[in-house]
Amino acid sequence: MSKLSSSTTILASVQWFFFIFANTVVVPISIGDAFQLSSDHLIMTIRSSFFLTGVACIVQGLIGHRYPLLEGHSGMWWGLILSLCTSASSVGMTYTELGGSLVLGIFLAGLITIIVGAFNLVPLLQKIFTPMVMSTYLFLLTIQLILIFFKGMLKLTPSGALNISVSLFSVGLVILVSVISIKGKGIIGNFAILIGMIIGWIFYVWLFPDNYSINSTSFHFSLFPWGKPQLQVGIVITACLAGIMNASNTIASLKASENLHGVKTQSKQYRFSFTITGIFTCLGAMFGLVPYAPFTSTIGFLESTKILSKKPFIISGGLFALLGLIAPLGSFFSTLPITVGNAVLFVAYLQLFGTALRSIQGYTFNSKTIYRIALPILIGVSLMNMSPHVFENISFYIRPLISNGLLMGILIAILLERLIKWSKYA
Repeated sequence: MSKLSSSTTILASVQWFFFIFANTVVVPISIGDAFQLSSDHLIMTIRSSFFLTGVACIVQGLIGHRYPLLEGHSGMWWGLILSLCTSASSVGMTYTELGGSLVLGIFLAGLITIIVGAFNLVPLLQKIFTPMVMSTYLFLLTIQLILIFFKGMLKLTPSGALNISVSLFSVGLVILVSVISIKGKGIIGNFAILIGMIIGWIFYVWLFPDNYSINSTSFHFSLFPWGKPQLQVGIVITACLAGIMNASNTIASLKASENLHGVKTQSKQYRFSFTITGIFTCLGAMFGLVPYAPFTSTIGFLESTKILSKKPFIISGGLFALLGLIAPLGSFFSTLPITVGNAVLFVAYLQLFGTALRSIQGYTFNSKTIYRIALPILIGVSLMNMSPHVFENISFYIRPLISNGLLMGILIAILLERLIKWSKYA
């Protein structure tokens, strides 16, 4: 790609900044709500999330995998933790007990990730996470994220009904960003995400002032807001298994980046990426943060903007880290309406579906081999749309795994690849 001009670099950095922000801010807020954290602990986790995420992006971009890939809170882990919080009270477990066990499990999962990188165990994982498994992962990740952002952009009233005015506004914003992305030429099309964020924020404040407020909360530092580490064997084992499955994020992200940038990813890039992800996962466990992983969904963002330069990404990582250090900045940007962020990200991640489709190019399917991809994807999607209450009679310790469509889809895909020789049926 040709060198970017100074003005384009600045705009691209701001666009990256908003992309990182919109993907990050909702995670600590939702987790804090699930654990019923105090306002002091919540603001601490938000600022810690901003700072660590910004630094993680810089470190990965410079010495890790060295691609412009958002290093953020894993969607797989996010769903698992929320599921555990929902189920905790039904089995008589307090949030402190659950949180302490999760902290220990996440820390061990981080150590496993570090070991994978330090001892070059990536080839072993690549044998497990085959191209077909990665294709399953991409399809299920796309569906999971689109469901999250679609629900997030449709504002609900306290009774659970749609807030028609705000929801219509979000739909209009989706249409606007889509039209700019498709019809916009040159720099206009490249900055559709940024344009949508800014226009959506301004008009939301103007149209819905009653729904908009700026919160200022004091900052009190403390470790382990979820609870001090403790051993609940079932929770720790589930967390370690999730940590291994989370490796699929890194492998899929780097493989997709390799295809997008037209370069071969070296072995040391995989090793360094895993090591850095593991380090930040361990650090995040102490601050009550969802574990880290490279965002495969970044590929959709890059395909939307068509700006592949790494410089704006590094600059935006530095800007984002500042949000965690400068309280007024963090307070201001935390007022970005969640519905606006979700509406714009809904459009950005439509591109990820194209990445998933391209991942199965070269494969042919018949009435027998179609099970290879249809079974794990459709079971995964079915589980995603099941109510959590359906699984109440299943043991608490395997419930998070059984009820997680993304995890189950990946596990089924792995089993199908290991147990069946599909070339016999091609």
